[in-house]
Amino acid sequence: MRVADGPATGQLNGCAFASILKTALSLVQDAGFKLRVMTMRVLIVEDDAVLRDGLKVGLGIGGFNADAVESCEEADAVLRNHEFDALVLDLMLPDGSGLDVLKALRERRDTTPVLLLTARDQVPDRIAGLDAGADDYLGKPFDLDEVAARLRALVRRASGRPQALLEWSGLRLDPATRDVELDGEPVRLSRREYAILHALMVHPGQILSRSRIEEKLYGWQEEVESNAVEVHIHNLRNKLGSGTIRTVRGIGYRLGEEA
Repeated sequence: MRVADGPATGQLNGCAFASILKTALSLVQDAGFKLRVMTMRVLIVEDDAVLRDGLKVGLGIGGFNADAVESCEEADAVLRNHEFDALVLDLMLPDGSGLDVLKALRERRDTTPVLLLTARDQVPDRIAGLDAGADDYLGKPFDLDEVAARLRALVRRASGRPQALLEWSGLRLDPATRDVELDGEPVRLSRREYAILHALMVHPGQILSRSRIEEKLYGWQEEVESNAVEVHIHNLRNKLGSGTIRTVRGIGYRLGEEA
């Protein structure tokens, strides 16, 4: 779906876009379908309410855990206190330039991948953004599917994975389609189970704490159930084998030993 930007016609298209996405989300929820949720937590910094809401809802339907703010001040405060897998950043913000947010981020040695998303699509603007530390650049109007694909690519490169598919000890996970296979057989996972497995397979040698997993699963406005992670881990072990995920007592979880 393509999103327009600008006065009159562009604004109408943006409103229609947001309305369609919200309606689709409502229908999906009412029908009882499980939304596709990935462990990619994304912050959107966009002052246009229509585009901001459209991106948040659209990326949410597409499988991202998206939060959104509208100013440099809000973005800087959030980025100092929360961890994100990627940042979608507009350049023209009401209290300054998105480049200021980007420069401050890089000065803190924060390597979060940044996708600049703006109507200022002139070559000098692209050069300035990339030289300031942006990882990619996409001009408006944009296609939502392309935004999602670019975000997946940025996160993949940041984690040192040139290939899209994740594979580990008979497990195969495709982030683009959200398909999971064990020894060639499809495995049906709930959205939270999928999200946890994705996080562990992206970092196969690391121990992920419960709080880090919760940050991947929930936005800051969502209530976190006290034992949700433990329940989902238990279900994953039942579906994938008891040795698939190991508990490191007092620290967190990691994948078991690869066969």
